[in-house]
Amino acid sequence: MSLLPVASAVAQSNGPGVRGARAAALGNASVALAGEVWSMGNNAAGLGEMQRPTVGFYAENRYFSSALNVGGLAVALPLGRIGVAPVVAGEVPAAAVAPSWARHGVVAFEAQRFGGQLYNETRVGAGYGYRFGQISLGGRVDMLQVSIEGLGSRRVLLGTLGGQIEVIPRRLSFGASLYNLNQAQLASYQDERVPTVLKAGLAYRPTAQVLLVVETEKDVERVANFKAGLEYRPVPALAARIGLATATEQASAGIGVLAGAFQIDYAAAFQQSLGFSQHLSVSKSWGN
Repeated sequence: MSLLPVASAVAQSNGPGVRGARAAALGNASVALAGEVWSMGNNAAGLGEMQRPTVGFYAENRYFSSALNVGGLAVALPLGRIGVAPVVAGEVPAAAVAPSWARHGVVAFEAQRFGGQLYNETRVGAGYGYRFGQISLGGRVDMLQVSIEGLGSRRVLLGTLGGQIEVIPRRLSFGASLYNLNQAQLASYQDERVPTVLKAGLAYRPTAQVLLVVETEKDVERVANFKAGLEYRPVPALAARIGLATATEQASAGIGVLAGAFQIDYAAAFQQSLGFSQHLSVSKSWGN
């Protein structure tokens, strides 16, 4: 069986994709983001900063086509008692909030589906993130199934590794990940493989209200995609975001609302040739 150009025309290219409307609004410059359930897909190393069990649902519609819908569910579970790092002497009160993370790391699970009847991709994955000092490491394993009506389906296993480091604590972070490090093969014809994608980026917080993110994404067979985003929080419960991606020539914007234990995010992205995409994610956390 061959999974050929007909798939490429409608697929999300079997790549890492987008997780969460927050990342979508920031141009998907998400490899340095941490501490949220969507780190499971954006960079598993970021799971290590999660403090509470969390479940999240994500939905995406591309260009108002039902054949390009994406739906996903993710769950993250911290393991062990939450450890608290010592506060550095002399820090200002706003910066003196001690970081904390699960003593035995965080495990996460994800299920995602893209496409319609003619073509679809189904992904089931398990991941783990661990934080020690200013460094976080993580990884995930996915079972990816690609199906084309009339041609059948193919399943492959692929692995992803990621890392993050706080260059300046609570100010500047660097993140990187390698998706499909085993170069999983979808078909022997023309040696068709799942893309291997390297991402690296920075997250800089000049103030408690402002977050700047930049990222470069490189598929080994495509040109590099430079992405950047800005998040502004006038109050802790409300966020406004904008983003840009160069290779796809796509601009995005969105908002986020924290309502008790619920985090609700919405984003819209515009591509001049194809039109609008919409993203919605909702997550809920438990515990203190």
